[in-house]
Amino acid sequence: MPPPRPHLLARSPNVDRLNGWLETLWRKGYAPPPSLDPEEMWVKALAKHDLADEVGGRSAQDVADFRERLQRLCSAAREEARLNPLGRTMAHGQLQRVVFQRLQLGRLWRQRPDLLETPLAPPILVVGQQRSGTTRVHRLLAADPAFVATPFCDSWNPVPRRPDLRPFWSWLSLRLGQWINPWLQTIHPTAPRQVDEELGWLAAALGASTYEAQWHIPSYSAFSEGRDAGALYREFARILRTDAAFHGNAHRARVMKVPEFTENLPSLIAAFPEARIVVTRRDEREIGPSMVSMFANQMAIQSDAADLSWIEREVARKIALRKARVESALADFSGPMAVVDFTAFDDGWEPVMSRVYSELGIPLSKEARIGIEIESTRSQKGAHRVHSRQYAR
Repeated sequence: MPPPRPHLLARSPNVDRLNGWLETLWRKGYAPPPSLDPEEMWVKALAKHDLADEVGGRSAQDVADFRERLQRLCSAAREEARLNPLGRTMAHGQLQRVVFQRLQLGRLWRQRPDLLETPLAPPILVVGQQRSGTTRVHRLLAADPAFVATPFCDSWNPVPRRPDLRPFWSWLSLRLGQWINPWLQTIHPTAPRQVDEELGWLAAALGASTYEAQWHIPSYSAFSEGRDAGALYREFARILRTDAAFHGNAHRARVMKVPEFTENLPSLIAAFPEARIVVTRRDEREIGPSMVSMFANQMAIQSDAADLSWIEREVARKIALRKARVESALADFSGPMAVVDFTAFDDGWEPVMSRVYSELGIPLSKEARIGIEIESTRSQKGAHRVHSRQYAR
């Protein structure tokens, strides 16, 4: 069990220890503060790659989009986020890794352009606000052996390798994350091989939601919300095709969910025009406090100036934006779609999931029923319930 969380901006003593150690290292000249200069990140990454790796498999438009996103995100992190030493170190590590991954994927696609031609079964997209039941619906659908879903280790490490050590590196990352943030597994319980959202794939293209949940970066949020998201989802689709080819499961429908889908649904549908969609809905008065709790938990670790009032306003704004964008996009969607209210599961999974399968035009097989029952039983014991008690205080 995690320790008590006395308030939403509480953080582990380990955060303050790390801040002190880092400040000492920098002050005594043992190491420089990590850079948030995008040009320095490119220089470091290109020391191990060809410049052509940036272009591999991508259009000039998509290459330029990533460059501009990185420039603006680094600027916002430097000038707006008020990062503490640990926050600056974490920001550098995340963004430098993204640049390395960008080049590694490009090199792979230069060497194996056939990966980008991998035919995919039409995916199932779970679309909804954070904390609206997307994880529950996603994992219940993923329990059907006819479908496939993305494990945490593949989402955050999208470059496939053999031997595949991604589960080990993800385990190490989660252990470190738990040491820094003891409430991590109550806010979003996961494991290296557990079905998880494809948030890491959008983060790899510098989609905003990963970063705005951690840092106060309003200029980047505004930039991203006002920009066409086509480049994000073209990269997302390239990664999906690569992942499906690597695992040999492209013939099975991929069940995918990221709350950020709600902001850019037309671009997502353009990338997967044959997709089926499941929309989750929940009373906004219940969504807001949980989102605030999650944002506050992340921001308090990386900044000593986290502002709970600003977080509450930003969450309310984000919920309204996403609601409006989903309603607008779905008005033009003519494909198979089901809508699931959060409270519908109060009477058990079977009536809800039977209706979802019917509305998507998919038979609910005996094997699917068994898998869903097992997952439903497991999830009832999940750590999300601890988080609900924390933010309800």
